[in-house]
Amino acid sequence: MSTAKTNLLLVLTAAIWGFAFAAQREGAQYVGAFSFNAARFALGGLSLLPVIAILRARTTTPFRARHPWWVTPAWGGATGLVLFTASTLQQFGIETTTAGKASFITGLYIVLVPILGIVLGHRTNARTWAGVVLAVTGLWLLSFVPGFSLVAGDGLVLIGAFFWAIHILVIDRANLDVDSLHLAAIQFGTCAGLSAIAAAATETAPFAGLGDAVVPVLYAGLLSVGVAYTLQVVAQQWAKPAHAALILSLETVFGAVGGALVLGETMTARGYTGSLLILGGITVSQLPRRSRDPEAPDPPAAGPRPALRRGPSSRSPAQTRAPAARARSRSGPRAGSRR
Repeated sequence: MSTAKTNLLLVLTAAIWGFAFAAQREGAQYVGAFSFNAARFALGGLSLLPVIAILRARTTTPFRARHPWWVTPAWGGATGLVLFTASTLQQFGIETTTAGKASFITGLYIVLVPILGIVLGHRTNARTWAGVVLAVTGLWLLSFVPGFSLVAGDGLVLIGAFFWAIHILVIDRANLDVDSLHLAAIQFGTCAGLSAIAAAATETAPFAGLGDAVVPVLYAGLLSVGVAYTLQVVAQQWAKPAHAALILSLETVFGAVGGALVLGETMTARGYTGSLLILGGITVSQLPRRSRDPEAPDPPAAGPRPALRRGPSSRSPAQTRAPAARARSRSGPRAGSRR
């Protein structure tokens, strides 16, 4: 595939993920956060089943499990629990903030991954720390009001960004042991099941508003998870990890564009400045390492494993976004994402 086509697929993936923030914001007006997440992740998981079947049919070598049968469900349950936490915080937060702000704050997970990775012994570099400074400055301009207090919805989305970063790191480890597409399907199912249980336990009329939120749910479930996930996997067979992660970070920009076009959202000059600084921090943290030899070739692309990968996850993600997850966990990440 040509570079232009690869880049186009990655940009399209980022656009789908970015506009999902507007879908989530719109859906929050009709249905509770747990009900919305239960429906969209159930659809997302089901949408991956045909992809798994097609890839299995095209595989010429017989499938051989590398680990006992319970390893994949165990990892799927673990990643699904983290995904449930991150998506719940994000959905509750987006009820009281804008889609544009939520997209930029969520995008901070790209900077947070290498920072949290230090605890696991991963190495970081000066570009990451420069990105952190820019991103934190941008967050302060975007979300903190006079008196140094954080807007409630933005705070929930910010805590969610930490869990999106943890999600990337957990998937990075899980992909060493299990098939990435199977992992994605199980984690989406786990997240949907936990969300459904929480909806039944805490919401007065769970799933009552799904009829009015059918378009946002279909978009967030089928397009953001199923279609975008598949596009990312196809494109990353031909793209270098750092290059792909940089393009996918445009999700934050498309989130702001979607909020403006679909929901009529606007920002102050301070907000736009903060958003640009966050995007700058994300970009700086993703810049490839300069070789001592200017003519040295770039490292080969890390294409997807035999099966594929958040997502999301997202986001995102990752959603569970496996190839990008590996790149992000080592040199800064989405997958998204996640969305």
